[in-house]
Amino acid sequence: MTSGDASAPPSLRVLIADDFEPVRMLASRMLQKLGHGDVVEAEDGQEAVELMARRPFDLLLLDLSMPRMTGVEVVRWVRAHPEHTAGLNIVVISASAHTERPVLNELGITHVLAKPFRSQDISEVLDAIYGTN
Repeated sequence: MTSGDASAPPSLRVLIADDFEPVRMLASRMLQKLGHGDVVEAEDGQEAVELMARRPFDLLLLDLSMPRMTGVEVVRWVRAHPEHTAGLNIVVISASAHTERPVLNELGITHVLAKPFRSQDISEVLDAIYGTN
C-alpha cells in the first residue's frame, strides 16, 4: 500500500505482524537501530488488527501466513477501516514473495521484504517508501 505522506516522520510507528517470534525480534532490533523506537509486535493477524484499532501506525510489516487471521485478511481489514489506518504503509515480509506476487498485486501491495532479510534490506524498503530513513 503506498498511501500516506511522502515524507517520513523522524521516527516511524511500526507494527510487526508475524507468527514467528525470531522474525519479529530481529525486525524490531533492526528498526530500532535505524532510529525507529516505537515498534510493536503482533503474533498473528487478529492481534495486529486489534492493535491498529486502538492506535495509529505509520508502517506495518506483515507476514501473509499467520494463524487466526492471515495477512491477506489483515490487508482487507485495513482497506475496510481507513478511520484506523490513514497513512499506513504496508510491507509484506515473506519467504515466498515471488509465488505470492498475484495476490500481492490484487491487494495493491508494492513493497516486499524477502525473508531472510538484513538491516540494509529494511533500510532500502524505507527509502523506497519515504525517500529517506
